[in-house]
Amino acid sequence: MSFPVATIDAAALRSNLAVVRRMAPRSRVIAVVKANGYGHGMIRVARALADADGLGVARLADAVALREAGVTQRILLLEGVFGVEQFALAAKEQCEIVVHSPEQLDALEQFAGSHRFIVWLKLNSGMNRLGFRVEDFAAAHARLQRCSSVSQIRVMTHLSSSEERGHVTATQLKVFDDLVAPLGLERSVANSAAVIGWPEAHQDWVRPGLMLYGMSPMPNQTAAEFGLRPAMTLSTQLIGVQNVGVGEPVGYNGIWRAQRPSRIGIAAIGYGDGFPRGTRNGAPVLVGGKEATIAGRVSMDMISIDITDLPQAKAGDEVVVWGEGLPAERLAPYADTTCYELVCRVTSRVPLLWKGA
Repeated sequence: MSFPVATIDAAALRSNLAVVRRMAPRSRVIAVVKANGYGHGMIRVARALADADGLGVARLADAVALREAGVTQRILLLEGVFGVEQFALAAKEQCEIVVHSPEQLDALEQFAGSHRFIVWLKLNSGMNRLGFRVEDFAAAHARLQRCSSVSQIRVMTHLSSSEERGHVTATQLKVFDDLVAPLGLERSVANSAAVIGWPEAHQDWVRPGLMLYGMSPMPNQTAAEFGLRPAMTLSTQLIGVQNVGVGEPVGYNGIWRAQRPSRIGIAAIGYGDGFPRGTRNGAPVLVGGKEATIAGRVSMDMISIDITDLPQAKAGDEVVVWGEGLPAERLAPYADTTCYELVCRVTSRVPLLWKGA
């Protein structure tokens, strides 16, 4: 077997979708598979999540790839499309589209094809990223109502801080509901954190991403607490062991020095595989199922691990850097990042090995 390898558990994906449905039983589910299925492999993730009510992708090229692979589910283009030609391709691929800007409205009104789109009109409720501002929303809605290329209008927004139980999300929800509830349209607000922490945000459609892949968006709460299972386990093996004396350095620039006679295991994974170069000493990994810690700077193809307290550890032993037995949420703080970025940055030279598909 090639090392490192990312093992993807299709049964975990399906189980996590079931958790979403239990948490939001009255909502339909758009499973977000953008960024190559959060690094898990978009097409096979889509197939594993065939029971979702639809799929969400950021870009039209992803929708085309899914259709070419035979995926027939509803596909929502979360960033919409840009220009009349892209509208024609979105129509061909039977996509639903988000409209979040005047330019997209202009292009939709110029579309001359016979297809009529389901359009998700996006409100900027306070995140200030995409969407029509409150003062412009009614006019945008009126234009869509008059547009001959629109078959149905739904409304959506995106929450900026739903992992926090505070006034920011409460304010966004009030802005959205005050403006949209009188319209009587289908609504979508909740991302993963809102599925978990804001039941009032569930509404007609939820749009989970991270939680489908078995990771927690909530600070200080693990995925396991919510019944979620990691879908990706990134693993490798020890390819060598060094005995290091007191005071001796390990790795580039010697940022780790032995405080005692030490055994250092060298594992075949590095920043060339997507393991963050800036990961600090002390970051946890599993060696042969037991916890050990990173020692020294991450190299392009290797990491060094202090296995002094694991006297049985030897070359050939499995090393898990995140996934089953060691959530990605444990590593992320040592790399000053999030588990979202960890899984998305795994590079193409790491093979994806599927099980339970």
